[in-house]
Amino acid sequence: MTERYGSARLDRDRDDIVSYSSDGTVQLKSGTEEVAVYYADAPRGPLFPPVAPAEVEKAERRIGRPLPELLRRVYTEVADGGFGPDTGLASLTEGNRPPGHLHDWPCAVSIYERNRTRGVPASWLHLAYGGCTMEWHLSLTAVDNPVLLYDADGWEPAWGENPHDGLRHASSSLRHWLWTWADGGDVWDETLDHHPDRE
Repeated sequence: MTERYGSARLDRDRDDIVSYSSDGTVQLKSGTEEVAVYYADAPRGPLFPPVAPAEVEKAERRIGRPLPELLRRVYTEVADGGFGPDTGLASLTEGNRPPGHLHDWPCAVSIYERNRTRGVPASWLHLAYGGCTMEWHLSLTAVDNPVLLYDADGWEPAWGENPHDGLRHASSSLRHWLWTWADGGDVWDETLDHHPDRE
């Protein structure tokens, strides 16, 4: 990128720079010109095939709750995960493996079951990883199904805290979260603006 734009462009103060690393790496927001140019010719693997309604019903039985209609449509009409905000939606079924990967794509239902043993509320369904110990979850019971950014290391049971103390942000709805991404926005923008450590 430095070869194409010059180092001065990345050295000046800009609203679209998320962070600088000690190794010289600059993290830019997804909608910046540099990012769009860099990824313009990147190979894109095929989406995982959509699942049948019976697979959704099987997943719902495992988690003990119905999925919101919008999420059902995503899984049955678009793909079984592998695309979307942040690291991409987890699959609803087991065994999806992207070409060249050594491990299967994360399965939302398996992660849900694992998280239940760790005290995560039964109404939270894993959507995607957010990096480090951050995870995006969907509230299956709250009005409009807000999307929650949860830090697994953000609470300490020995101090009397519970998983709700690990919440870092709540997007108003699943629709809003997905639309932000589909419209070229960054789902982290609101999160960073409203992070408790920044207030």
